[in-house]
Amino acid sequence: MPTKKAEAPTLADVKKWPATVNVPQAARALGCSRSQLYELIKRGEAPVRTLSFGSRHVVITASLVAVLEAA
Repeated sequence: MPTKKAEAPTLADVKKWPATVNVPQAARALGCSRSQLYELIKRGEAPVRTLSFGSRHVVITASLVAVLEAA
């Protein structure tokens, strides 16, 4: 039985998130795949600000909110 795809969070939901979120969560909010967002981060072309800790990346929620508000 296929699993149900998680719905994208609303802007109101995102505004309640902690200061940083993981890439898969941010990708869901942006409506793209996590692999696509990871590739954009790798190329320095992500529409959101990120912090890198070695190979781990987190997305700054305030920048995610700004992108979603501009959309």
